[in-house]
Order: sequence, then structure tokens, then C-alpha cells
Amino acid sequence: MEQRIDAFIEYMHSVKKTSTNTELSYKRDLTKLSNYLREQGILDCHKVTAGHLQDFVTDMQRRNFSAATISRTIASMKSFWQYLLLQGVTKTDAAASLKAPKIEKKMPEILTEKEVIRLLEQPSGDTPKQIRDRAMMELLYATGIRVTELITLKVSDVNLTMGFIVCRDAQKERVIPFGAKAKAALIAYMNKTRDIMVENPNSDILFANCSGEEMSRQGFWKIIKYYAKKAGIVTDITPHTLRHSFAAHLVENGADLKSVQEMLGHSDISTTQIYVNMTHNHLREVYDNAHPRS
Repeated sequence: MEQRIDAFIEYMHSVKKTSTNTELSYKRDLTKLSNYLREQGILDCHKVTAGHLQDFVTDMQRRNFSAATISRTIASMKSFWQYLLLQGVTKTDAAASLKAPKIEKKMPEILTEKEVIRLLEQPSGDTPKQIRDRAMMELLYATGIRVTELITLKVSDVNLTMGFIVCRDAQKERVIPFGAKAKAALIAYMNKTRDIMVENPNSDILFANCSGEEMSRQGFWKIIKYYAKKAGIVTDITPHTLRHSFAAHLVENGADLKSVQEMLGHSDISTTQIYVNMTHNHLREVYDNAHPRS
């Protein structure tokens, strides 16, 4: 089954143009399934039945996997079996009857504007690392891009004169502006630090780790955690927290939803709508706390 999974991942990459993160998720989910089926003595895809897959889902529930993880795993299995049907490996879709569990939608964690300022001011020194860290965090909050988009940015994606970056994925390209603070941090990084940190002088990567290579998601996650602790922020934040904060603060200060959707790269505006709901909740809280007859 492992060879079929590898062929599926290659198909998704070359034909469907999926992102690296999506491919890693598929691979991780399907490898877990393959390991489970091997324990049941099932090694061939065409021998897998709907009952086997349902038993796997039930086993995940018994082991207290979250509804989100189970839902994503079911989506991976459905895509895999559709591929197997397309390739003629199987004649029936064993995953067709699987139903994803309901996922309770939670409001994303965001920082207050004061907390964001405190966080961004933490790397205040003149060391190459602090200059780089300041530029990365300022740009992340200024544009609301995903952490994967941040760490894969190229020098050629940045227009310092006009103050915007270009983000690309397999389906589309979007142009996102940034403000004066992010611009100043980027100029300081480009002028003082990048050439010191990037190992290959011919490389076009914008941000490098301390080894001179492209930074990993985990590497940047550790940077955010370090400065959050230093800033005394008790919320358990991730790089995505700055993306949520970017969107919520824009909406709260009057930005129209369509523009925020375009900057975030959401395909469906209903995904962006959550930030309006957050603003309404915030206004209700302010009213209840401040109005004498609330």
C-alpha cells in the first residue's frame, strides 16, 4: 500500500497542484491507515472494504483523536480512494460511505493591539537574528500571510518602493500591501542582515535560519513562542495568531470584508465572516462593561 500512497502523493503534486502542507497531511493520514490495516493483515488496497475504513475511524475515536483530525483523515481517505478508482486499482469506493464528525467552530485566538505592539517590540537589539526576527514578525502582522508563505518568500516577491509583497500558490497570486513599520524593519534586514545570514550568495530566499538556509515552520514557531514569553503574553499563541489578529484588527477598524478576504487569500468570504462576528462580540463586551445601564 505504501507504493500506492507515494504514487497518490505524486499525482496530487503534479496533477492537482496541491500545496506541500496538504501533501504532508495526506501522507501522514494515509500512513497511519496503512499501519492500522497491516496490523489487521491487510496489505493490498483492493482488499480494503468500507467496514475496514469505518473500523479505523472508530479506532481513532476510541483513542480520543479530535474531531478535526478525524475529519481531515476521512477527507484524505476519500481523495485516495477516488484516485484508486481513477487508476483502476479498485472497482468500488470503500471510503464513499464515511461521514466526517461535526466540528465545533471556535473563535480564533487573537491578541489585542497593545499585545501585538508589545510582541513586535521584543526583538529590539542590533544583532542579525533580532533584526531578522523583527522584520519577519512585522511583515507577518502587516500582511496577514500564512507562516508557510512568510518563510518561502523570495527577495523578488518584495517591492520595497511601492510597499507590497506578492504571494503565490498553485492556483492564484495575490498582492498584499504593508505599512511603514514593516517597511522600515525590512529595509533594516535587507541592508544589514540578509547577506550575513543567507549562506548562498545566489539564493533568492528572503529569510534564512541561523544555518543560512530556508527557515522551517517549526523554527519560526519557536521564535514567536520565545518573544511572546518575553513580552509577558499569557495566551498560547502561534504564528497563525498574528494572521487572525491582522484580520480582526482590520475589520474592527473599518476595513471592508472583501478586501480582507483578498489579502488573506480566502476562496470563500464566509471564512472571513468570522472576523465580523468577533468584532460584534468585542463591541458587546465593551458595551456591557462600560454602559451604566447595561
